[in-house]
Amino acid sequence: MTTTVAKYLLAPREREVVEGLADGNTLSVVAHTLGITENTAGSYLKLAKKKLHGVRENAAAVAVGYATRAIGRPKLLVPDALCLLCEEAELVPLIARGLGPQEMAGKLQRPLNIVRRDGRGLFVSLGARNRPHAMKRAWQFQLLTEQQVIAWLR
Repeated sequence: MTTTVAKYLLAPREREVVEGLADGNTLSVVAHTLGITENTAGSYLKLAKKKLHGVRENAAAVAVGYATRAIGRPKLLVPDALCLLCEEAELVPLIARGLGPQEMAGKLQRPLNIVRRDGRGLFVSLGARNRPHAMKRAWQFQLLTEQQVIAWLR
């Protein structure tokens, strides 16, 4: 059975801000690239997050944006080209939900320092600069799928 979530329409600037974050840029860099102030970019991001199921974390906004097609989906890459530890891969859906390291440690019943180590390893393996960029790279390598995101949106 295939289940889909309705596509959310973001205003062009809202979409550009979320896509800029997905590219691994900071909000400051995104604002500069778009020729707007950082406060204005932050306002667009806040509106986008509200439309994207009210997520609070930037990585979650990227994940929900891809799943609902509110932002352009990146080109997929060959998953075989990626070498991840199971412990690193288990963090992907939790980051997509917007969980922090302490919350992930609790859910996975692992020590916080181990979760942080695995998170650093995940970022290195994915070639990600930050959490939103990690969601883009996870989507490209098909570690994060529309079905996974839809499941936790319900």
